[in-house]
Amino acid sequence: MARPSPYPAELRERAVRMVAEVRPNYPTEWAAMKAVAAKLGIGAAETARTWVRKAEVDAGQRPGVTSDEAAEIKRLKAENAELRRANEILKAASAFFAAELDRPSKRS
Repeated sequence: MARPSPYPAELRERAVRMVAEVRPNYPTEWAAMKAVAAKLGIGAAETARTWVRKAEVDAGQRPGVTSDEAAEIKRLKAENAELRRANEILKAASAFFAAELDRPSKRS
């Protein structure tokens, strides 16, 4: 299970907006991200970069799997694993009862 982010969603959204707003004031996008990270007290500029890239994917500005799609994939994988476990249990039960039917009965 993924650990929860130490940063609230509002801070992530604010950082993404700020990077977009101050980008023209810096020579590179990375410089803007570093400045915003320092201003907001984010531990590393890489964290801000990750948030910006994720926001770009979610907005359709960059190719990749959106947050909603990733959540759906995760849910479907969990459901698939649960169904596989249930199928194995049913196979074992079926084999057990089939073996019971094959045994000769001890009727007098």
